[in-house]
Amino acid sequence: SKKDINYLKGLAQKIDNRYLVGKSEPEEGFFEMIDKALEARELIKIGATTNSSVDLDALGRALCDRLGCEVVQRIGHVLALYRQSSKCAKIVLPK
Repeated sequence: SKKDINYLKGLAQKIDNRYLVGKSEPEEGFFEMIDKALEARELIKIGATTNSSVDLDALGRALCDRLGCEVVQRIGHVLALYRQSSKCAKIVLPK
């Protein structure tokens, strides 16, 4: 819901570290790394280097389709992704 997205956007602002996408399209290992990161942290940021030719919108759709996550926000060259952990949920969404 809109309330959940706004809450997650606020949490995403406090995240300093992010996973970077380089010049070329991500390989299988990148998707596995993001899958593990979402399971462990639930909310992560993915950034593209300044000389990257990767379309972040297309990458976000591919990650959502493949990993079952949601794009919370895109600002410039940074995506914020969320997926509730299947083992131990850490983020409690407001009711």
